[in-house]
Amino acid sequence: MTEMLDNRYDVVVIGGGAAGLNGALMLARARRSVLVLDSGTPRNAPADGVHGLLGVEGTPPRVLLERGQSEVRQYGGRVVNTVVDAVRRGADGVFEVPLADGRVVGARRLLVTSGVIDELPDIPGLRERWGRDVVHCPYCHGWEVRDLAIGVLANGPLAVHQALLFRQWSQNIVFFARGAVLTDEQAEQFAARGIDVVSDEVAAVEVIDDRLAGVRLADGTVVERAVLAVGSRTVARADFLTGLGLRAEEHPSGVGDYIRTDEAGRTDVPGVWAAGNLTNPVAQVGAAAVAGAVAAAQINLDLLHEDTQIAVTGYRARLAVQR
Repeated sequence: MTEMLDNRYDVVVIGGGAAGLNGALMLARARRSVLVLDSGTPRNAPADGVHGLLGVEGTPPRVLLERGQSEVRQYGGRVVNTVVDAVRRGADGVFEVPLADGRVVGARRLLVTSGVIDELPDIPGLRERWGRDVVHCPYCHGWEVRDLAIGVLANGPLAVHQALLFRQWSQNIVFFARGAVLTDEQAEQFAARGIDVVSDEVAAVEVIDDRLAGVRLADGTVVERAVLAVGSRTVARADFLTGLGLRAEEHPSGVGDYIRTDEAGRTDVPGVWAAGNLTNPVAQVGAAAVAGAVAAAQINLDLLHEDTQIAVTGYRARLAVQR
């Protein structure tokens, strides 16, 4: 059954992860009409639990999202599962958001929290283990893989930093350079911390009984590892914004692309805010949720100014008629 929707909302939130749902919760509690549009493909879906977030430590990502949706609905917000392929601005200045079923909803403001896609090295077997025993963030997964044999696959400008970080959770670290050349300083740091370096080309990951067993090199040698850490390149889910003149750009850190905003979440397009991994690819769930709340407060303030100006204009018109 198709869910009944209004034709127009104060705010349409595109993306129903931590940033989007927390932003929607703030706006709904501010008595704004809010619609969340979510594709149902969260970035952290493969993970067993959310970590480093007080009060929900270890909660499965899907459970956390279901709780968030329920809380948004509790205050009158709407949450709909759909894909957004385009956004346009109507003649009256209201944003028009076409839905997958052909309906179009209007929005006075947009909060875009559509997130990113993780691009991994093209190594056979790697993608299938992503979020399980192939990880990327030591703050998200370090405790769970502590004291195991960890391999770090070089992939991007932060690879050495990643290896040094994971060394804090395990003394058994192997760095697979994959063509990366260490500086003298980096080589000294690795030697001092007992991090071994393998320069041979990586051919595939080895899996036995649905568990990571190691890394197979081009010459057939297998380096036993229980866990692999690899930094992904993030691709912003933002193509649908091009009709508004808003495009992703390369992140200063070199980890991928993102939508640039100010500290309040404002983009370069008036009326459009963004938050979460779309604007900060390395943000964990807690940081993304906070960014969504900050943007929501600013959106409400922006709408408040507009509502007040509309009211003042009407008030003056009524006074003019009375005179």
